[in-house]
Amino acid sequence: MAKVIAVANQKGGVGKTTTCVNLAASLGATQRRVLLIDLDPQGNATMGVGIDKNAVDATICDVLLDGLPLRNAIVSPAEGRFSVVPSNQALTAAEVELLQRPRREFALRDALEPVLGDFDYVLIDCPPSLNMLTVNALTAADSVLIPMQCEYYALEGLSALIGTIEQIRESANPKLEIHGILRTMFDPRNNLANEVSSQLIEHFGERVYRTVIPRNVRLAEAPSFGRAVLFHDKYSRGALAYLALAGEINRREAAARSTGGEVPAA
Repeated sequence: MAKVIAVANQKGGVGKTTTCVNLAASLGATQRRVLLIDLDPQGNATMGVGIDKNAVDATICDVLLDGLPLRNAIVSPAEGRFSVVPSNQALTAAEVELLQRPRREFALRDALEPVLGDFDYVLIDCPPSLNMLTVNALTAADSVLIPMQCEYYALEGLSALIGTIEQIRESANPKLEIHGILRTMFDPRNNLANEVSSQLIEHFGERVYRTVIPRNVRLAEAPSFGRAVLFHDKYSRGALAYLALAGEINRREAAARSTGGEVPAA
């Protein structure tokens, strides 16, 4: 049964889509079966894996609004051992229309149920806001991966997101947990970054991934080629970092299965 991980942060520009695309490719490279769901109307994850968001036959919008079986919306990118449910601007309509429907927060969970046995991981790229799409992702997920930059304002955004997670846990998804906090675009020469990183470890301990994603030119330019950095430059620091993150997540999941309990830190 798939582990469903929502990649979320209400603050934009923290590396959510970069993390989804590159973690999906890296987990796929470790022989895991991975499904990436693009739940952002901007469709950046779709474009980031080389799929033309305006030329696809079906998107996650068709699944959520029209009842299309999720399996029928899955496509395979040209590179990588993972699958994608694409998105485009049509998903903007889902935000308004879902509000009018019963069980609106469970639409994605219900759609995912029939395919969970086909994958080891489902990664959900959330929009950078707390809307009905994000609520759907958090309701469908087992856990949340939180990418964040080590900056002052990022801590405030993190507090707001944790509050949202607690609300979802109380109202719709009691099993929802924080899988881990991922430090992105990290520059160890920056004193503030190091200070915020230390605060994160002090407050969240083992919930902070040991892997740190550095600022990296290859990682930043890979989306313009419609490729995960693993296929753009597999020896770059960005590619090696996401391979390390995939290994860390795999070890956490293996440890959790062996104990039958909560996911520990790797």
